Amino acid sequence: MKRVLIIAVALLFPVLGWSAVDTTYPNDEIEIDWDDKASMQRGARTFVNYCMGCHSASYSRYNRVGRDLGIPDKQVLENLIFTTDIDGEKTKIGQLMKTTMTPAYAEQAFGVVPPDLTLIARSRGVNWLYNYLRGFYVDESRPMGMDNGVFDKVAMPHVLVELQGYQQARKAMRPDGQGGEHEVIVGFDIIKPGSQSKSEYDQTVFDLVGFLDYLSEPYRQTRINVGKGVIIFLFVFLILAYFLKKEFWKDIH
Repeated sequence: MKRVLIIAVALLFPVLGWSAVDTTYPNDEIEIDWDDKASMQRGARTFVNYCMGCHSASYSRYNRVGRDLGIPDKQVLENLIFTTDIDGEKTKIGQLMKTTMTPAYAEQAFGVVPPDLTLIARSRGVNWLYNYLRGFYVDESRPMGMDNGVFDKVAMPHVLVELQGYQQARKAMRPDGQGGEHEVIVGFDIIKPGSQSKSEYDQTVFDLVGFLDYLSEPYRQTRINVGKGVIIFLFVFLILAYFLKKEFWKDIH
């Protein structure tokens, strides 16, 4: 028993040490409100204007997104579809949300093909995305002139920089959990403002992440509503079954 306890403590100690270290910045938490369709509509607008130049959402269709978020087809065509096919014809509303950038061009320009973002909120999580999109800072040593407090040595350019502006990282020494110290980011200072204030930019990112969360599982709200209905039905059925049981057994007792 003593040996098992020692092994358990030995395995747990690195985990505790790691969790005590601030390894990324920012590290805020958010909660997406799936009933706030206006927020997701704004997120869809940001996505098609700033993200779809490189990234696709190729498991989603424009008309399905419009229907789920309460956007009429006419507004989807006018405000969310800016891509064309190889013949120059505008993308139809029933087509998949694909970027027009070819994989060959993307690899030549960036060295890697930008990933499809349909399921990014499920693979990374909404908190990671929210902090990542707010974590870009100026670093002249990087090829793009930017690094990220959440994704070190990031290769993606800061496509929202005109909104957020340019910020500089404030760093400090913190314990590394192994008896030493390492440098971590503790804050940012705006050195060139963007078109939005900090609160406005945070809201823009929140809206965008909410839309990406929707893309990752568009049936979630339906699933939750159906689940609630099933639970209510089973509860009512339980009450009826209980009284039916009492009625059947009253003569026996």
